[in-house]
Amino acid sequence: MIKRFINKLMNINKVTIMKEGTVKFFNNAKGFGFITVKDSEEEIFVHTSNLIDQIKENDNVTFDVEKGDKGLSAIKVSVV
Repeated sequence: MIKRFINKLMNINKVTIMKEGTVKFFNNAKGFGFITVKDSEEEIFVHTSNLIDQIKENDNVTFDVEKGDKGLSAIKVSVV
């Protein structure tokens, strides 16, 4: 029973939500940037390891959002 509870808690961080947005900033040398969510001022962190396509500033993208220990991150990022 405890093991099932722990597994359930661990899966909470793996919930993803598909969103659209625009790349506000991306630094290839450092491997990270931020995406502004469409119809919102919310900015989501993105790391180069979570890219499907290469991105640059002002690209329109789709992505999933994953909640991690340090907050929200964009994953499965692809250019529209």
